[in-house]
Amino acid sequence: MRELSLDQIASVLEGLEETIIYKLIDRIQFKRNEPVYQPGKSGFPGETASLFELRLRYQEEMDSLFGRFMVPEERPFTSNLPPPKRRRLDPDSPLRIPDYNLVNLTSRILLDYLALLPRICPPGDDGHYGSSCEHDVYALQAISRRIHYGAFYVGEVKYRQDPGKYKGLLSAGDREALLAALTRKEVEDTIVQRVREKASTIQATIRTPIRTQLNAEVVAEFYRNTIIPLTKEGELLYLRHRLQE
Repeated sequence: MRELSLDQIASVLEGLEETIIYKLIDRIQFKRNEPVYQPGKSGFPGETASLFELRLRYQEEMDSLFGRFMVPEERPFTSNLPPPKRRRLDPDSPLRIPDYNLVNLTSRILLDYLALLPRICPPGDDGHYGSSCEHDVYALQAISRRIHYGAFYVGEVKYRQDPGKYKGLLSAGDREALLAALTRKEVEDTIVQRVREKASTIQATIRTPIRTQLNAEVVAEFYRNTIIPLTKEGELLYLRHRLQE
């Protein structure tokens, strides 16, 4: 089984912090634009879905054809996607799970993302519906990638660090004890503080009369209250479905 590098995992997770911040900054340059999320107002004749739902669906249909969802951390928000046409020649995965979709938190990620928008986007309607939902999709996929990457790879590393402990907790079916074992509060506090500082530093030179600024504290709270807890939920799912040697 291929070895996992903790430094490499940490590097990917930290890089995704910056990606998420930049994607959210892109989104908030447009107003809330409520019609984007309203069913039947997409402008597509006879279509009952919202413009946002259609943009996400068509994006993921293309992504699926290119093999995006063959990668464990890329879990789709859309069902019944076309099969990939591109063949991938990846090395053996270090993950021990029969189906990556056994760890799929996209429905919860979507709800929390939509709840975040009123907190970061300027109120009102500027008519830029296409741009709004385009950046929604990119931000949403970045957030999902961060959560699922942590769920799979951090979950596997934690298990390897103490297989006996996790086997016992899994056998006992003790959810709270498992979550406690997966929690390292000092690490979580460091991540939240780092995200807060990055959001401030990245925007240090933004000309606020021209560009909308992302609230660093709100992004830090989103990490603490959504991204970190959902990552641990994903780790829990991974461990429950992990194949035993």
